[in-house]
Amino acid sequence: MSGGELLAHAAPGKQGDGRPELLVLRALKLGDLLVAVPALKALRRAYPGHRLRYAAQGWLSEALGLVGGYELLPTHGLDEPLAVEPGVVDVAVNLHGSGPESQGRIEALQARRTIGHRSEHRDGPPWRARLHERERWAALLEWHGIEADPLDIQLNAPQQSSPVPAATVLHVGAAYGSRLWPAERFAAVASALAVAGHNVVLTGSSTERDRAAEVCRQSGLSQDAVLAGRLGLGEFAATIAAARLVISADTGAAHLASAYGTPSVVLFGPAPPEIWGPPPGPHIVLTRAELRRGDTFAHQPDPALLAVTVQDVLEAVGVLGVL
Repeated sequence: MSGGELLAHAAPGKQGDGRPELLVLRALKLGDLLVAVPALKALRRAYPGHRLRYAAQGWLSEALGLVGGYELLPTHGLDEPLAVEPGVVDVAVNLHGSGPESQGRIEALQARRTIGHRSEHRDGPPWRARLHERERWAALLEWHGIEADPLDIQLNAPQQSSPVPAATVLHVGAAYGSRLWPAERFAAVASALAVAGHNVVLTGSSTERDRAAEVCRQSGLSQDAVLAGRLGLGEFAATIAAARLVISADTGAAHLASAYGTPSVVLFGPAPPEIWGPPPGPHIVLTRAELRRGDTFAHQPDPALLAVTVQDVLEAVGVLGVL
């Protein structure tokens, strides 16, 4: 009998081992996963007997392991249907958005229960644009009768050890040009902190290694400080968890610092911190909201980000007590 025939004959909403399946759709990036942690943990508590799967890009597997309890279903955006036969999923949860694309992918699962925002097919809470992401998804679950705490953001400890314990991490990259604080400013901050006794390292993706190397050159640090492109996702999380300080734009690095309670200075450009900012804790947000253009996909840094000076960052480090 073929795998397709096995699926066709399985009990609706159950896998071969008899467990019902819960599937969460959030086919986005690392920061998007991390702000959804409170909702993911609430679902895990609410459905302890279910097989839990999270549909997102495959490279997030290590980060998902830090949440615990979920398997990754590799899913690249919403261009293709989810790789799940209709009727297999017992509970389908839309943490991706409220538009027709994500709703369509969820509806195609033909789940016994669907959790999402209000749509033409389903009842649910209305989408509220000016709501913090952590609160948005916790409120969605609350509406559907599942208790969730938007501040329940803690992750499991990384299995790896940090290669640079107690380092000060300057995460010099970002997914879009609108979030790239100038390299020369990162270099000035790195130089000042190194003089003050910090062990400064520069992180980023493999495509951001040249940018990190330029920051390193301008700052006068040793080339050993450039960790961009050298860390797996698990090692990167361990580095943030064990760091003395993190300085980053609004990226996954900043969200990891929030999850591990690592002191951080977060530089905001196009995205409003009221929606994406860190929770209460040893975290300082720097931005100039009145200058914000708000174009996430722009090639040039947002004016709200460019208005943040080197002195602003160093003063924030002093306020955190780690200068």
